[in-house]
Amino acid sequence: MLPSLPGGCCGVSFTGPGSRLFWIFLTLGLLGLSTDVLAHAVAQGDKGYIQETTGINLIAFIYLGAKHMVTGYDHLLFLLGVIFFLYRMQHIAIYVSLFALGHSTTMLLGVYFNVGINSYIIDAIIGLSIVYKALDNIGAYQRWFGFQPNTKAATLIFGFFHGFGLSTKIIEYDISPDGLIPNLLAFNVGVEIGQLIALAMILIVINFWRKTNGFFRHAYTANVAMMSAGFLLFGYQLTGYFVA
Repeated sequence: MLPSLPGGCCGVSFTGPGSRLFWIFLTLGLLGLSTDVLAHAVAQGDKGYIQETTGINLIAFIYLGAKHMVTGYDHLLFLLGVIFFLYRMQHIAIYVSLFALGHSTTMLLGVYFNVGINSYIIDAIIGLSIVYKALDNIGAYQRWFGFQPNTKAATLIFGFFHGFGLSTKIIEYDISPDGLIPNLLAFNVGVEIGQLIALAMILIVINFWRKTNGFFRHAYTANVAMMSAGFLLFGYQLTGYFVA
């Protein structure tokens, strides 16, 4: 949750060394949103491979899983929100593990039992997960409702939704039942590898940012920007649901 900001939210400064890092971070995130708003879409070449491949292909599916996570901006925005104010590695490990548990469970079970959710609906919910975490970071729930939701439970629950987002896409691509379980497990291993890579990059940037004087001045603005990105994804997906 956001600590007390110097001068309050109206005292946010947009100049100085810390601000340059902040705007680089924010711009990269918004560029990710503008390139492909279908968060769980798989590249056309990867889609063709998934549809055509048969048998066990562990290395290929590990690569596809890692690629999906590293390029999945919705996952990255949610992870950024989760670790934004976590400073101890054991706390980061707990929350990331809960997210991974939820994500892995619904992805594997969803594909295996052929349980899918409309991709627009699930991606809209994922957009709301980003909004939820950004609001949590700025202490909105305590100010509005006078209580703090269980952050660990929320991370696990939203992990379930993120996993359903991916399983829904894989089901749509009609993956071959030949070698299904090993390939799914390999894909999940790749997802976790990609998550670790992405998390390491986020931590490097945010830890450097925390050392600047501008971190707390820009923390509120960063979470508002994150919340706006979540609303953008939510609105886009709802529009797609009613138009498609």
